[in-house]
Amino acid sequence: METILSRITYDINQCGGKPCIRNMRIRVSDVLSLLANGLTSQHVIEELPDLKLEDIQACLLFEKIK
Repeated sequence: METILSRITYDINQCGGKPCIRNMRIRVSDVLSLLANGLTSQHVIEELPDLKLEDIQACLLFEKIK
C-alpha cells in the first residue's frame, strides 16, 4: 500500500499544495472528478496520457483512506 501511495505527492509551490500525481500538475481531485463523472480508468488515461493505471489506483486508495 505504501508503494502505490508514494505516487501521490505534495508541493506547496505546485497546485496550491493540493495532492498531485508523481509531482505532475495533475491533481488527485481532477482524476477523481473524471471518474465520478463516469469516465473509466482507460478514458482517464486517454484524457491524461501521462497517467498510468497505478496512478488512478493510487488516487482511489488515497480517497478511501483520507
